[in-house]
Amino acid sequence: MIRLRLLFAGIAATAAGLAPALLIPQATAATAATFSASPAGAGSSCTQAAPCSLAGAQAAVRAKLAADPGADVQVLLADGTYRLSSTWKFTAADSGSTGHPVVWRAAPGAVPVISGATRVTGWVQEGTSGVWSAPVPAGSQTRQLYVDGRKVPVAGASLSDLGWNAGWTGSSSGYTISGDANAKAWFGARTAAEVARVEFDYPGGNGPWTESRCPVAGYAASTATLTMAQPCWTNVTNRAAFSQGSGGLPSMSVNTKPARVDNTRALLSPGEWFLDANRLYYQPESWQQMQNLDVELPRLESLLQGAGTLANPLHDVTFVGLQFSYATWNDPSRGFSDVQSNLRITEGRNQGMCTFSNPAGSCPWGALTQPLANVAFTATTNLTLAGNRFVNLGGAGLSVMYGARNTLIQGNEFTDISSTALLLGCTYDPTPTNDGEAQGIKDHCTPDPAAVSGDSVGLNEILTNTTVSDNVIHHIGTDYSSACGITLLFSRGTRITNNVLYDLPYTAITAGVIQGHVDQASTPQNSTNINESNTISNNLFHDYMSVRSDGGAIYVEGHQAGYVRRTDGTIDPVATLAKGLQVKGNVAFNGRSTNFTYYDDAGAEWINWEGNVAFSAGGSAQGGCSPTGHFWIRNNYFSAPIQSYPCAQPVDSNASGNVSIPATPGPTHVPASVLAAAGLTSAYVAQPNAGAPQVRYISPTNATQVLVGGHGFTATTPVYVKNVRVSGVQFVSGGFLVVPIPSGTTAADIRVGDDGGGPVTPGRIDNTDSRISYSGFTLQSGRTFGDLNGDVHFATANGSTATLTFTGTGITVYGEQNTDQGNLGITIDGGTQQVVNTIPADGARHANVAVFSRTGLSAGTHTIVVTKLSGSYAVLDGFAVANTGPTTTRLDDTDSRIAYSGFTLQSGRTFGDLNGDIHYATTNGSTATLTFTGTGVTVYGEQHTDQGNLGITIDGGTQQVVNTIPTDGVRHANVAVFSRTGLSAGTHTIVVTKLSGMYAVLDGFAVTSS
Repeated sequence: MIRLRLLFAGIAATAAGLAPALLIPQATAATAATFSASPAGAGSSCTQAAPCSLAGAQAAVRAKLAADPGADVQVLLADGTYRLSSTWKFTAADSGSTGHPVVWRAAPGAVPVISGATRVTGWVQEGTSGVWSAPVPAGSQTRQLYVDGRKVPVAGASLSDLGWNAGWTGSSSGYTISGDANAKAWFGARTAAEVARVEFDYPGGNGPWTESRCPVAGYAASTATLTMAQPCWTNVTNRAAFSQGSGGLPSMSVNTKPARVDNTRALLSPGEWFLDANRLYYQPESWQQMQNLDVELPRLESLLQGAGTLANPLHDVTFVGLQFSYATWNDPSRGFSDVQSNLRITEGRNQGMCTFSNPAGSCPWGALTQPLANVAFTATTNLTLAGNRFVNLGGAGLSVMYGARNTLIQGNEFTDISSTALLLGCTYDPTPTNDGEAQGIKDHCTPDPAAVSGDSVGLNEILTNTTVSDNVIHHIGTDYSSACGITLLFSRGTRITNNVLYDLPYTAITAGVIQGHVDQASTPQNSTNINESNTISNNLFHDYMSVRSDGGAIYVEGHQAGYVRRTDGTIDPVATLAKGLQVKGNVAFNGRSTNFTYYDDAGAEWINWEGNVAFSAGGSAQGGCSPTGHFWIRNNYFSAPIQSYPCAQPVDSNASGNVSIPATPGPTHVPASVLAAAGLTSAYVAQPNAGAPQVRYISPTNATQVLVGGHGFTATTPVYVKNVRVSGVQFVSGGFLVVPIPSGTTAADIRVGDDGGGPVTPGRIDNTDSRISYSGFTLQSGRTFGDLNGDVHFATANGSTATLTFTGTGITVYGEQNTDQGNLGITIDGGTQQVVNTIPADGARHANVAVFSRTGLSAGTHTIVVTKLSGSYAVLDGFAVANTGPTTTRLDDTDSRIAYSGFTLQSGRTFGDLNGDIHYATTNGSTATLTFTGTGVTVYGEQHTDQGNLGITIDGGTQQVVNTIPTDGVRHANVAVFSRTGLSAGTHTIVVTKLSGMYAVLDGFAVTSS
């Protein structure tokens, strides 16, 4: 007889912060055994009083299962860091039984950290320099270093910082830099070994969605030539072309100069590191004391590896409440020839091209090299990972592939990961039922091909019935910015539901990367795969696409359904769509450089886009380039157009029941039930892995209530308006609140949550605000004294200054009072300096306090200068401006509030555009739309001879025509081409339309608010 029980043992689940949501069958007659492990454990007792090591506990589990195969076995991991000397490996011998999983979990109140790093000690200063060094094991390799729990950058600098701005000439082997005296001098001063360590970084080099890297092989001073490492240079600059492409894999021009030079001791700056064969160098920040720092040097690439075989899988194993940290991934040091979503070319310029290239490449089509995952599972059944943290990792966080079945990934947090958070499937198995693919799958989709040599590969190899739910994924792709939050390759029965993904450099979730690049409506069957019955539903996405371009919230390529045919051989559309990709109930906002929020790109087919939401999230809500088709777009809430297919039209694209909403919707524009269903389910919103509340969206405040969007909200999260806690707040979900506001409220008046800094002060400007100009001050983050947002700027040198130009009638300076401080000098508009003493009378630290205030200034613009006069430190935590009056806010063209149709982002320009980028259009009728709150608006663009007329309408009024051809025939970038003042206070919509000329250029807007 089988019964169900909750997989949590009361106190242990509560201590680990897990929700009681995981149901696993268990037989009633099973015996139970609990073993204990600790970082200092030894022996074989494995009791709480005498815990074992991880290896000892694993041996005890195996012995127990051998004697009692049906036992309920759990291992409790005590608090502390488990420093692995080698990969923690699980095989079929570590399996539980059906209904009786072996559970490896955190002990009550414990945070066990599974670490692949060595703590570095023995630091000595290098002479009188600010650089320190320490011995490390000979042959140490890593691409990451962590100091006090934070990843710090390797030594490097941008070309502009180095003054390398003259001509470089590229070739098939590298560069000639004879025209760049500064670069010649720098490389000429390096040894051959130093040069061979240098790495060049190429953001956007192989398309705006990529960031490739290549090492330098050598430098010949006599000819001023840099030889680049192979095969990376060829794989980046000379990729094989292929026929019938519906999407390209562009090569980078050999003349493209890198953006950065990395990995050389000569460029060490504060907060950076460098590693040679047996010594680590670090230059601490000015506030860091070397002897007090926890420096973690990753040694392992694989922390946890679970690998069975198809015939004998690892099964019925659960990991709960563990933290996996401090592993690296060294293969990118050979070069990172980025194609898309961190998939790379490593095996030759025609890798994965099959018969579509000349000469033919390796197969199957699109079989690119995927990232190494620091925690990886293959050939598993009934695997569960719940409530764990994957943090500070140098590869991908977690991968599951090669015959894994019935996997549950629930309630975990993935953050501070160099590559993608979660990798599902393998690039080599689109068609595992083809006999010719079997060896390639074994070679590339498993950690040990020899161990699975006896496997018979077929339908049993397909990733099946994977559930990814209630996870929080943020701050990933920290080294490799083309990383997606979740990469889904080939699978059946995958459910990705109720997750929260934010602060991502590229696409949030991708399905079928590259595999559709030879398919489209005219050639729909060039490549096929085994995808069917997958679902991406009720996820919450915000603040994605923050670094790379040409992506979206959900990006799809290739076949997504197993065809169902009628008796006459034709496809049954209803039954086939039921096996297609179901994209339902997702909510997306604040997509930065998004062309399509819900993106069905090259070869995509059989997708049901239903009940989704998108606002402030790109030029089009749905569409793509050269998809195959069979799309249903139904009952969605979108602020941007749908069915946008600029390259080639798909077949069978159907839209019905969709609702148009503003780009800045309020509480009534999207049903609360739709917003409530997206993101973490109720059992998980208050769990530690959900994080602290953060606001990322506030609807226009010219109403009686506003919609607040973000993450980390609970039913008890406090909300303040103008320092007063608000009652009547409606908790919609962990991502949305509806907040009642009094008349006159601005977005700056609203604060959600208590973060130690207290309620926000109206007009408050944090010390990190770009309007503040510093000389001699340094940012310090991660403080816990109660600073606003946990950071300050500080100075140690007298004469250091902080300058703010503001518009208002009053100003307050926020800083800190402490015994290690002294006097500040404050001047306004160049007047007499007033001296302020910041040493407290009570001898205690007072953070985030007003140290100076001035009112009664004339209405207008003023400049305040804060100068350090004495003491060990001067601390600035920002300003508060009173009676600001009319303000003008500049919005760059990449601002997510601008909705585009027919416009394309162009970055890396050098004409003087704001932030070096613009959006441009070549098709008449293309539009850029902004909904704003204010009394005036200015359009910034470009005047040039290749342009023409723009049409501008405000609130649907008469279109005004603006000529952007300059009278002097010279290009003028970042100029105001249109301005309108005197609008009524409130929300307005401006539409800029291309009417004529070869190009229309938009560099953003400026909004004036009274």
